[in-house]
Amino acid sequence: MSENSRKVEVMEIPFVNKTKKKFLEEDIYPRLDNEKQTFIVTANPEIVMKTREDAEFKKIVQSADYTVPDGIGIIMAAKILKTPLTERIAGYDVSLDLLQYANKSGLSCYFLGASEAVNKKAVYNVKEQFPNLTIAGNHHGFFDLKDKELAESISETNPDIIFVATGFPRQEKWISTYKHLFEKGLFIGVGGTFDGLAGEVKRAPDIWVKLNLEWLYRFINQPTRFTRILKLFEFIVRIIFRK
Repeated sequence: MSENSRKVEVMEIPFVNKTKKKFLEEDIYPRLDNEKQTFIVTANPEIVMKTREDAEFKKIVQSADYTVPDGIGIIMAAKILKTPLTERIAGYDVSLDLLQYANKSGLSCYFLGASEAVNKKAVYNVKEQFPNLTIAGNHHGFFDLKDKELAESISETNPDIIFVATGFPRQEKWISTYKHLFEKGLFIGVGGTFDGLAGEVKRAPDIWVKLNLEWLYRFINQPTRFTRILKLFEFIVRIIFRK
């Protein structure tokens, strides 16, 4: 089956149409083993909506090697469009799988993003949980996107995996701007994943995740996410009416 037949488009963004297990085993782990540079976008409805407003960002997302459907809204949209996706692939889960693979294979990881305190705590916990992977380095997320020296200093550490947690569209724009400075590396924008790794934010219980209600769990625990929920409903309405 060709690569294109494994993708489903939602608002002109091509999504990986495989289970997380197949995606990692068939596509990602072999690329890591072969040191093939890779750019993964973990896209939820907010990110797709942002591509409608920001042409530069849309080009960046479309240029990624893989965009995974991170959000039940993307799964719902694909069903409405009658091109269903196999399953949701959460960025946080992919990050944990990548850390496990790095631990098993002795790969090196760089952690860019979040506050200084959260970044350090996340790295500390990763060291504790995955002692066989190498920490290539880490840096907080409060830096100027035009800071080429920072990107150059990260490239000098020659990491196998670069986790960028500065929020969209900033993380994807940073990756797109500077990945050419690296000889290899899997780059992935992971949003708030460092908060989870640091233990600052708890993941929804498994039953909520299995029922695809993680968004509701987050909203109940963080009512400030209301505007994000509105964006999700706007996204679904636009899909229904093909706007």
